[in-house]
Amino acid sequence: METTSSSRVGTQPAEVPEAPAAAPTAPAATPATSAAAAGAAAPAAPAPSTPAPPEETAAPVPAARRTAEGFLRADFPWYGLDGAFTGPRWLMQVGTGADGTVEHGSTGHGDEPSVRGEIATGEKERFAVVITVASNPLRRSGDGTGTLEATSVSSAAWLAGSGLLAYSWPGQMDHALRDDWLEQQTEAAWELADHLDGPDWSTLSLPVDGEPTPFHYRESEFGWVLAGSTPGGVHLGAYGRGMSAYGLGFSVIGDLSAYEA
Repeated sequence: METTSSSRVGTQPAEVPEAPAAAPTAPAATPATSAAAAGAAAPAAPAPSTPAPPEETAAPVPAARRTAEGFLRADFPWYGLDGAFTGPRWLMQVGTGADGTVEHGSTGHGDEPSVRGEIATGEKERFAVVITVASNPLRRSGDGTGTLEATSVSSAAWLAGSGLLAYSWPGQMDHALRDDWLEQQTEAAWELADHLDGPDWSTLSLPVDGEPTPFHYRESEFGWVLAGSTPGGVHLGAYGRGMSAYGLGFSVIGDLSAYEA
């Protein structure tokens, strides 16, 4: 499989939050952090392009300003954590294909993560992001001249892995080096998601709409990533930090207003 941006799912793996205005004073580390440490994933199916570096002047959109408009254009059901989770819920982004069709999107649960977060600052963040990917056997290329690979569990794994990376900042890494590190680890995420049966992944069974469902699972210093498929045909990815994946359950979101507060 060619790892080209044109074959990746959608337009963007995750919201890329604001980067800090100044570099930390700690000694810089080299960007060659190992691929295994990234805890990310990447697909044999189409996946989004490498995430753009964070913009220093653009603040993230607060949850209160996000609406369900993009989510309502989808022709597939959205998933989130089930009713056992009683904490805050918030909308993230949707990803679209070349023709504007919604292909995937993310919903957040718990604390809204920052780009630095617990790893670099020591502040405890507890969050889980659920990614719903439409089952799409035929997708048009960006230039309209061909088709792309079908979406798959690997697509969900790629989106989850690159999403976790967008909210990760290795300790002792200089601000100027993070973009290089992020690019390297995003490509590593692609390779990991393309080999879900490899030794980097284990199997975890979690309830989806009350039914035990197998997921591919991996964890690292940055958090955890998982991916699987629902009985209804959509693919699910998820990533998080500070919340154990072992106690999670997923269900169809009946009312998106719970995520718009």
